[in-house]
Amino acid sequence: MNTLPLRACLSCGKAIQGRIDKKFCDDYCRNAFNNQRTASNSKVIRNINNALKKNRNILAALLGDRDDTIKTTKQKLIEEGFQFKYLTHTYTNKKGNIYGYCYDHGYLKLDNDWFLIVRQKSV
Repeated sequence: MNTLPLRACLSCGKAIQGRIDKKFCDDYCRNAFNNQRTASNSKVIRNINNALKKNRNILAALLGDRDDTIKTTKQKLIEEGFQFKYLTHTYTNKKGNIYGYCYDHGYLKLDNDWFLIVRQKSV
């Protein structure tokens, strides 16, 4: 008689029946195990992505559909909840001006706490 060794579910510890390479007793345990394993890393990433999306939405709302650029104050951006430490990338133009971008919307710091809000041109 061919007997297989008893295996335990990695999530709940119950005995597993079935294929020899099976690690979980059911889909619920498999999902619970994988969600718990990635939860600590994904919390930081999720918070940063949420901040980036919020920054992008603030820039998009200020810019609207009508213009390619608009000027606003630093105070207005801060009041809306914009966080300057989060950006996806920067762009330096030929004049040496550095634009900060949150996805497809960006900003350029001007004089006296004014900012130029721009939308990245489609390629």
